[in-house]
Amino acid sequence: MSKLKAILVDDEESARDVLQNLLQRFCPDVELLTKCENIPEAVAAIKEHQPDLVFLDIEMPNYSGFEIVKFFTEIDFQIIFVTAYDQYAIKAFEVSAIDYLLKPVDIGRLKFSIEKVKNHRNMLQQSERLSLLNDTLETKQIKNIIISDKGQQNIISVKNIIAIEAQESYCLIYTPDKKYTVSKNLKHFETLLESLPQFIRVHKSWLINKEFLQQYSKSDLTIQLSGNVLAKLSKYKKTDFETAISA
Repeated sequence: MSKLKAILVDDEESARDVLQNLLQRFCPDVELLTKCENIPEAVAAIKEHQPDLVFLDIEMPNYSGFEIVKFFTEIDFQIIFVTAYDQYAIKAFEVSAIDYLLKPVDIGRLKFSIEKVKNHRNMLQQSERLSLLNDTLETKQIKNIIISDKGQQNIISVKNIIAIEAQESYCLIYTPDKKYTVSKNLKHFETLLESLPQFIRVHKSWLINKEFLQQYSKSDLTIQLSGNVLAKLSKYKKTDFETAISA
């Protein structure tokens, strides 16, 4: 496979130099074409060089990294954001399946991110994912998530998730229309959706949306949900569950 052509954008010279050094030492599959210190400079470089990948700082003067979308009708390059952002912003990145690196940049995480870019296939357009990222950051609400199922990426409305079931290292996401298999653990989704009160962890293997609750059996410790989804209820979660559904 040919090298990934990359551009690095950061307003701090020291940060540019550090990331350049990491790429040169540990990422032989990446060819760094140029470094830029602001968005207008980056836009010109992207149009000139047509890179595969842009490492993009978020917090810069005049234009933030997010605003790069204003300069292109279509984003046909991959973006890895580099950020020192807070925890909520990190959750927004997870929701939109946009990759990010936290400052100071970890070498292992950098290599992992580059591998993801190299193996990128049949993904939603970058502009769609950026739009979802921006919406989540602006509204501080998670309305949709992007999940990868059998190599395809799908935007799922959170309100349509009936339940999420853990199966070893995978999860099954049940919606009224389809069941998705996702290579994430249940804790990932519990953390992602923790601000939404309709989602309740009822068992080590189940996270349910109480809006789809039909009935539950106290004797069998089972929860019947829409779509013939039958979830288990842990005896240790029973009190919390009953409190949540009566709220």
